[in-house]
Amino acid sequence: MNAKRLETSRLFHRFGFGPRPGEYAAAIKNGLEATRSTLLTIPEVDLGASAITTPLITDLGKRPQANSKEVVPFAIAMRFQSQQMLLWSLDRMALSDHGLTERVTWFWHGHWATSIQKLNYPLPMFNQNETLRLHALGDFNSMAKAMLNDGALQFWLDGQENTVKAPNENLGRELMELFVLGVNRYTEDDVKAIARALTGYEVVRSNGLVTMNQKRRDRDPITLLGKTAVFTGDSLVDFLVSRDDCAQFIAERLWYRFISSGEEMPASFSAKAAFANRSIATAVTAMAQDAVMSDMRYSMVKSPVEWFISAARALELTPSKLSTPGQLVGHLDKLGQVPFSPPNVGGWPAGEAWLSSATAQYRIAFATWLIKQSDLSVIKNLAPSARVSKSADWLGVPEWSARTQSALKASINDPAQFVLLALCSPEYIVSA
Repeated sequence: MNAKRLETSRLFHRFGFGPRPGEYAAAIKNGLEATRSTLLTIPEVDLGASAITTPLITDLGKRPQANSKEVVPFAIAMRFQSQQMLLWSLDRMALSDHGLTERVTWFWHGHWATSIQKLNYPLPMFNQNETLRLHALGDFNSMAKAMLNDGALQFWLDGQENTVKAPNENLGRELMELFVLGVNRYTEDDVKAIARALTGYEVVRSNGLVTMNQKRRDRDPITLLGKTAVFTGDSLVDFLVSRDDCAQFIAERLWYRFISSGEEMPASFSAKAAFANRSIATAVTAMAQDAVMSDMRYSMVKSPVEWFISAARALELTPSKLSTPGQLVGHLDKLGQVPFSPPNVGGWPAGEAWLSSATAQYRIAFATWLIKQSDLSVIKNLAPSARVSKSADWLGVPEWSARTQSALKASINDPAQFVLLALCSPEYIVSA
């Protein structure tokens, strides 16, 4: 396999959501260094993203009493706003010119995994998504502080139920285990201690407003990871994020989601050292420049959302303009991944978890539905004899296997079937 094509493909599919028509072929001509620089440089204005209308997500207030006349309009508004939020987030992924920002925002959504299924209200989830985007490539310490004061996350992990008289350990445990330090880098005594430090938070469920009630707060010193102090939320984050375990853990998560979910992270992985000052952008840049990017061992299965968005970009489709939102959500749900609805606090699975005979059939049905809504002009405008070779560039695939080439050749005169086979091929489902 051509190393240049492999690395270029990985840059597009792992640090964005795949190329638009023509982008991969242009990148091959421009060279790796120029391509990497373009994909990693945040533009002053993202014209694609700025053209997307931000939905009006409002505070819907307390749920009306059952059987009251207000219940139906409340439920309709809740469903409509939740749907608009979902479509807006998918549009941002598909239409943004700078794919890295949305790709890393998506990564953080799975990292600080929070589900609307428990919260129900869209406004706190919308605000959280904006917070993740704001800090996506910024300072991790600032992000962690913002997330500790995020109403959706607090409610999701029962932070509002943690009081001096009834400590709740959920938020503190996950803050250490899943968000900042990693598994087995604390003790159960540390869990009990951090729970005390995080008492007193109150959350307005409908809008995510977080406040501190000093009467519910434990203001005595605690001993956490060997340090005795009276911690505030900010000083607690400062302490945890400054630890070497934090740099190790975030490097591990970047490795797991961007490089390989099946191979162990080597000690030489440059993202950890690059994260020394807790700059996310510096760590991401180091990762994109690491030698592992051209190592064939490190393939990644696209998650359902990543596959869908890359297909939408290739087919020049806008998620919010597909035939019906309900059908779109239904397809994503069958594949097991709907934004704003991770299955648990650990986020979505990775790797072979997305590959099964059932998901293969669901993916074919999804791709067929998408193809019917595309004019397929990219393929139709190619001479049938050129479709196999040119389609690899179109989709950003390093090379087709002999088996896939054979299947594609048999369908070169049927554009819809040809595209279906390409989108559902192993080479496209897996980022080589």
